[in-house]
Amino acid sequence: MSGLNGISAEDLGACTRLLAGGSKSFRAASFLLPRRIAAPAAALYAFCRVADDAIDMSDDPSASLALLHQRLDGAYAARPWNHVADRAFAAVVAQYGVPRALPAALLEGFAWDAEGRFYEDIAALEAYAARVAATVGAMMTLLMGVRSPEAIARACDLGLAMQLTNIARDVGEDAKAGRVYLPLAWLREEGLSAEALIANPAFSPALGRVVARLLGEAEAHYRRAWPGIALLPWDCRPGIGAARLVYAEIGREVERQGLDSISRRAVVSGLRKAWLLARAAGALAAQQDGADEAPSPATRFLVDAVRAAPALEGPPLGAGYGERLVWALELMDRMDRDTRFAARA
Repeated sequence: MSGLNGISAEDLGACTRLLAGGSKSFRAASFLLPRRIAAPAAALYAFCRVADDAIDMSDDPSASLALLHQRLDGAYAARPWNHVADRAFAAVVAQYGVPRALPAALLEGFAWDAEGRFYEDIAALEAYAARVAATVGAMMTLLMGVRSPEAIARACDLGLAMQLTNIARDVGEDAKAGRVYLPLAWLREEGLSAEALIANPAFSPALGRVVARLLGEAEAHYRRAWPGIALLPWDCRPGIGAARLVYAEIGREVERQGLDSISRRAVVSGLRKAWLLARAAGALAAQQDGADEAPSPATRFLVDAVRAAPALEGPPLGAGYGERLVWALELMDRMDRDTRFAARA
């Protein structure tokens, strides 16, 4: 793993071990992205993991959230707390120009989970998804060296889509844990309630219609996200394309099992994943048509935060030759794209 400016190999190794022992999906995604993304992604994940655990295991989520904001303040003031995750995270946000509003929103989403919030409608649910998922998509896009509003908006759409898919797939598991993320208004329209679902997690056609409705919202975000892949560096497009295809397939698997995500959890087979990974190679030639759609209302504040942040004048500090070359090629590609757009106008 390549190093980061100001971060020791020991700290990066510790972050990588956190990644290996934590999220399987995040770790799998790291294998699909170029090596130059591996070190900052591991550092980003390490801080997110530590923050999530700090809130989730606390008896007072509000107090833990306040403490984590102090840790954010330290990271952004280049005075991180003496913890491996804080030190590595401080280097990443400095080198890649990650605005504080993004990790702050993620922490807020963790706190909402710890509070056991319910969500009245799809707008409220997407506000939650924006915090726990779209923020990660936006930060990962910055690690790829891309910060245009269009690219950030489409990355946020992909985060929303993935989170809504997770919720649709995990209705049974969540209910057994005392949680319901489905919009309460949608449940009431079908004669259902969160309380009844928690007391007796059982599938019904009415519940299936709510799940289908949520998958429809996710699919709309997947469609909006697809043209944004063409705005990413060439070596990142297949990995992100694969993530999009595999997650969308989870939703289709839920549909194939009759929209019943209570009795069993939808899983995409290894053979199907291999086929989707082969399809993802087509992301190298992804089209940009539709990439300039306005941000989703739930994620506009994230796009605006990146837009308002100072632009980086060059490749990240400490970048190796490969990363500098990719940055230069992408800069030329953006300049050519801007020229063509101006000519059309």
